[in-house]
Amino acid sequence: MTRSSKNISLILAIIVALFTGVFSTFSFFIKNENLWKYLSIEILSVFIVTYLIIFYTLRKVLINKITPIYKIIQKTSSPDLSLTDSYEDKDIIDETEKDVENWAKLKTREIDKLKKLEKYRREFLGNVSHELKTPIFNAQGYISTLLDGGIEDKNINYKYLEKADQSINRLITIVQDLESISKLESGELELIREDFNIIQLVKEIIDVHEMRANQMKISLNIVSSDKTILVNADKQRITDVVNNLIVNSILYGKHQGSTSISFYDMDNKILIEISDNGVGIEEKYLPRLFERFFRVDKSRSRDQGGTGLGLAIVKHILEVHGESIHVRSTLGEGSAFSFTLKKASNSK
Repeated sequence: MTRSSKNISLILAIIVALFTGVFSTFSFFIKNENLWKYLSIEILSVFIVTYLIIFYTLRKVLINKITPIYKIIQKTSSPDLSLTDSYEDKDIIDETEKDVENWAKLKTREIDKLKKLEKYRREFLGNVSHELKTPIFNAQGYISTLLDGGIEDKNINYKYLEKADQSINRLITIVQDLESISKLESGELELIREDFNIIQLVKEIIDVHEMRANQMKISLNIVSSDKTILVNADKQRITDVVNNLIVNSILYGKHQGSTSISFYDMDNKILIEISDNGVGIEEKYLPRLFERFFRVDKSRSRDQGGTGLGLAIVKHILEVHGESIHVRSTLGEGSAFSFTLKKASNSK
């Protein structure tokens, strides 16, 4: 049963008054020469008894009030005794205040994190909506024009069919990229690890994009004295990683620029760095670079056919491998992306 402060004070006052009254009554039967001794004993006894009564009463009341708080902030159903033992020889109010402050700070951090996640969710949904509706509306526009009679116009019918096809292919690419990220995050996509020559893989990717690089007069260079560097990873997924980074270095490169793919021995790992002397990225954008649909230059990226999911996929692929990707960039000077892969077991 809970009691108010007035009731508690009244009960304590009655107990102390009764105890003092009993001692005072006995003083009438004490001789004068022993009166001072008796009064000293009386004062000391009243002090001790009053202290003990107030101490244990307040302690009991405070514990009863504090326990529900602890059940909330610590999600515990500990009995009063355990809570009392934990505060033995401690200032209950001070300790409780510290614990509540720590709990409040923790909850504040959790709320801030939830707010950031909610902001990210809203941005993500907005980006998904925008990225999907653009090719859908484009395809719809071309097809509607053809249905309204344009199919008979030889000057535009084939051209519009091609553009509608391009929009649909872009839509398919976005959906496939989203599906890939979803599988990587959920762990549904299992890695097929094997030993392979990372130098040879990079050469094959360079051959695929050589024509695109030549259009910008960008040179693609492998910087390594070794012809064979064996690593252990999922070859197809690492192909996606390297392909995405090399394509980005071309898309955001400078005319007559260069892209270098370098390899560094890191004991049991190989560090792969893909660097360019292209347009570079402002420092403020670097923390968000691997977010889904995030683009530094939105118009340029869309013009080049990018979905805004490439670097997000790269990050997730490397994380599934137990690795991470790092970026250095200076606006106007270029960028460098680096990541590590485990050496093959038979590699030196």
